[in-house]
Amino acid sequence: MNIERRYIVDENNRKIAVQLDIETFEKIETILENQALYQLMQAHDGDEELNLDDAVKHYQTLGQSRCN
Repeated sequence: MNIERRYIVDENNRKIAVQLDIETFEKIETILENQALYQLMQAHDGDEELNLDDAVKHYQTLGQSRCN
């Protein structure tokens, strides 16, 4: 993935932040969420096992409850 970034610098020309276009940010966010979901699925404690579709649905409801 090619990440176009624009740096924000302070008065001493030191990089203090980076700006990404929204499409790139959303791709990164999706990758991180998928990785977290995968790790949760791998670390299950042996209780109820979910198939991938059920796990994704459950994970999506977790995100919705944080936003409300």
